[in-house]
Amino acid sequence: MKIIAIAGSQIPSDTANSIQVMKACNALARLGHSAHLIVTGDGGRVTDWESLAQQYGLSHPFEIEWLSSSSRRLFTFNSVRRALKLDPDLLYTWLPQSAVFGLLAGKPTVFEAHLQPTGRFGPAWHRAFARLPGRKRVACITDALRVILERGFGMRLRADEFVIAPNGVELERFASLPDPARARTSLGLREAPTVLCAGHLYAGRGADLFLRLAESLPAARFVWVGGRASDVEEWKRKSAGLDNVSFLGFVPNAELPRYLAAADVLLMPYARSILGSSGDASSASVASPMKMFEYMAAGRAILTSDLPVIREALDDLSAAFAPPEDVPAWTAALQSLLADPARRAALASTARREVEKYTWVARAEKILDGFLES
Repeated sequence: MKIIAIAGSQIPSDTANSIQVMKACNALARLGHSAHLIVTGDGGRVTDWESLAQQYGLSHPFEIEWLSSSSRRLFTFNSVRRALKLDPDLLYTWLPQSAVFGLLAGKPTVFEAHLQPTGRFGPAWHRAFARLPGRKRVACITDALRVILERGFGMRLRADEFVIAPNGVELERFASLPDPARARTSLGLREAPTVLCAGHLYAGRGADLFLRLAESLPAARFVWVGGRASDVEEWKRKSAGLDNVSFLGFVPNAELPRYLAAADVLLMPYARSILGSSGDASSASVASPMKMFEYMAAGRAILTSDLPVIREALDDLSAAFAPPEDVPAWTAALQSLLADPARRAALASTARREVEKYTWVARAEKILDGFLES
């Protein structure tokens, strides 16, 4: 099947949305579909597929086309116009405007929703997609988001037009990982009980809590992987007095499994409000963090903020929980985990079994299942 995907992400970049788009398209290609991604911009510093594959951890090539537009609004229309010239069997987009234009053009359309609508016209575009006739499906990353779209924004759809599709992971990238001590040696990390967090350093991601934990547990090593260069430098300054803290900055997604393997405990210290790369609406109530599934696949114990949406994938048998922003509770929970290797192993083993249903390929199959026949 020829699938034209349309996204507003900058490719290449280190933002979570660009990684998610590339992983989703890679999964479509792995299923044997002819995937063609249209994104905004001119490609910037892109050199070749191998560079993108290394940065994003990709395995199956697909076409990428950069379409320059004077505004995001114009891109949502021009991208569909370009897609129609390629005569796709299916239009797949993360942009509600492009989803509406796809339906108006008579194309079967999948709209992948990650956040509740924002802005002056966001809700109207979502409602328009729901009300227009045609073959359509909304892929929500969490059930919490589906409920918000249905009840809060009037997206009334048939049951088969909604599918819950959390983010995923490529399990083969996490096969045969070294034990923590060997992983630390290979990465040049000092031998010590190691607590690691991966991801950006935007507001609400928990870097402040991370430092408070490091202050309370000086015998442990705290490592943060990821973040924009400017944010990394800021947090390096803030942690200057702590010799058990390292902010390593961005690493290619293909290299991430080795870093996760070096940890004894992996953290998701989210606050009650989580902002994205553009400082837009909080995703704390609807998020499906990609790193959660990567953590699960890495086979290490997870300590996470106790947010309802996180419990769509994790429970008390697969992770340890602490209230968001509660430093004493987090300190106690982390101390307990570090002192109990048997519990860490049990949590990690359960999470590793559970994550087998959250692969990117299984996700793509679920989104497309029976769609064109419905």
